[in-house]
Amino acid sequence: MIYLDNAATTMRKPSGVTRAVRDASRDFGGPGRGSHAAAMRAADAMYACREAACELFGIQTPESVILTMNATHALNIAIKSLARPGKKVLVSGFEHNAVMRPLRALEAKGVKHETLDTPLFDPGKTYTAFENALTGDVCLVVCTHVSNVFGYILPIEKIAGLCRSKGIPLVIDAAQSAGVLPVKENHLRGAVLCMPGHKALYGPQGTGLLIVPENIRLTSLTEGGTGSNSLSLDMPPDMPDALEAGTPNAWGAAGLYEGMKFVMDAGTEEIARRERGLLSLCAGYLYDMSGVRCMYAPDCQTGVISMVFDNNDAEDVASGLNEKGIAVRAGLQCAPVAHKTAGTLPYGTLRASFSYFTTPGEIKKFAEALKGILR
Repeated sequence: MIYLDNAATTMRKPSGVTRAVRDASRDFGGPGRGSHAAAMRAADAMYACREAACELFGIQTPESVILTMNATHALNIAIKSLARPGKKVLVSGFEHNAVMRPLRALEAKGVKHETLDTPLFDPGKTYTAFENALTGDVCLVVCTHVSNVFGYILPIEKIAGLCRSKGIPLVIDAAQSAGVLPVKENHLRGAVLCMPGHKALYGPQGTGLLIVPENIRLTSLTEGGTGSNSLSLDMPPDMPDALEAGTPNAWGAAGLYEGMKFVMDAGTEEIARRERGLLSLCAGYLYDMSGVRCMYAPDCQTGVISMVFDNNDAEDVASGLNEKGIAVRAGLQCAPVAHKTAGTLPYGTLRASFSYFTTPGEIKKFAEALKGILR
């Protein structure tokens, strides 16, 4: 299979990830649920995962790193902790349903939200939109770093600086940037970072990270056992236990550690360089193809490219590619707001997305197959 759906999940993982999960399934007990060797092996793997996140993202304290099920889990904790009834939450025009659906649910509690006019591939106007909208009734800003549909890199560092200057919390959806772009605490000071493990961090599905600055206090989304302070019926006040109820995914943490280690060894700059090279190659093939319009702006785009067709439905084209052994994503990609912003509603786009393991030969075969289907 030629796999070009890496914005959904990276299917090809470093060998160390698979090996770590396999070994954990044989060797781990419940982390924090006993002092025997099997439990301690699991607890050590969890801590090693937090330490790797600190190294990769420039975090000082491992206790600030919360292990979650995915980015959606992390975003729900952050948004539902920081949104305030009677106040407004600002979001970009490229948010995933992992942001928009929690905000929709909070409307019943009196939380308002405003989707800003942030044009595709226009960082200047995106920043200005946030600057003009940050008024006294805003309690929170939630912004994706990179659009999962178009690969558009929003000016997140400038937005973070703007939020700091106004004293307004910022939650960053780093689902498409963590592992590809520099996501560093010293550049994004005070921001809450939410990310999955299974995308460009090359970890297993069912893993994610929520990184919480020391000056921000979040509340638990779920309550339950933590293996600590068991006499109390209240959740422990200290991080990370305060936000980690129930037996955690230690197998996944072992795999995510190896994924982050791979990213650090390869280097995010090298990973980004590879993906942008593939992006440029793919865009070149598409520009030479009649009946295709691709969304391409290399100065502010990662290895994700969307396209629409003059005379073909994206879902039909994706089905035809699947028959040829090529995996892409068609439709709305769980981000109807982004499609509304870009003018690709109601049908969406066909999206190809690359990873460190994608090859130029695969891009060429994708383009040839696509040309044949359209012909």
